Amino acid sequence: MALQKLSEGEMGGVSSDTVISQEVLDDLKKQFGFDKPIHIRYFLWLKDVVQLEFGNSIVYDMPVYDVIVSKFPVSVQFGFASLFLTYLFCIPLGVAKAARDKSRFDYITSFVIFLAHSTPGFVLGILLIVFFGGGSFYNFFPIGGMHSSNYETLSAGAQLLDRIHHAILPVLCYMVSHIAVITMLMKNSLIGELSKDYIKTAKAKGVSQFWVTYKHALRNALIPIATGIGTIFKLVFTGSLLVETVFNLDGIGLLSYTSVIKRDYPVIMASVCLHSVLIMLGNIASDVALVLVDPRIDYQ
Repeated sequence: MALQKLSEGEMGGVSSDTVISQEVLDDLKKQFGFDKPIHIRYFLWLKDVVQLEFGNSIVYDMPVYDVIVSKFPVSVQFGFASLFLTYLFCIPLGVAKAARDKSRFDYITSFVIFLAHSTPGFVLGILLIVFFGGGSFYNFFPIGGMHSSNYETLSAGAQLLDRIHHAILPVLCYMVSHIAVITMLMKNSLIGELSKDYIKTAKAKGVSQFWVTYKHALRNALIPIATGIGTIFKLVFTGSLLVETVFNLDGIGLLSYTSVIKRDYPVIMASVCLHSVLIMLGNIASDVALVLVDPRIDYQ
């Protein structure tokens, strides 16, 4: 415990000096392991990390592991959905833009996706709430939470539809920052492949344009897309603070922010470790995707 002595001279005639006994200091050092050499402290910390022992959250007063586990499903749900839908939408659009390069379709879609890319996710979220979430115009979508209040009473199919209904607007906001990059990367990569000599040779042999594009060029054009999946993997699964705030989603992004603001150091440490692990998993995912796209690559 700290004993405070007040003396005149500062802050309107009063200043505070905190005096802590040596016995208390020794107990604190022993509690937090500061009485051991630094290399011993490091290996003890590494052992706890491997065992997922991050201590107790100061704010939530429960194990940090349980806090992370309770928040992580929110980010995982929206992360998987946005990652899958982003690639499902952007790859065909990029191929279509490459096949119709410099056409009216190419110009119009480029304008739309760059307009979307220039709009921050949280701004788009506010606009969607105003127009479609009962703000001022239409009330098509709910604007908070993961599911409805009567979720437990619904059938399995109705529960799935209810979750999808709640996820549409947040997923759009998660996707908006990646659509333009992946679409234009797909388009430019495919255009580059279609101009190479092996494509010209295939055309000279009488191979149809469709077969040349989707059989020969597309797989090679996917290589840059595969190498970039790791970065998007990390960004998506760590959540988005602003999107989660706008849609009242209690995920990893919001947890990381509140832990910093409230100085919840055990949660901060766990969040940093989680982000590091996701970076490594993202790199592994990129390598796996690269092998699937390009069979010439062998890591053995």
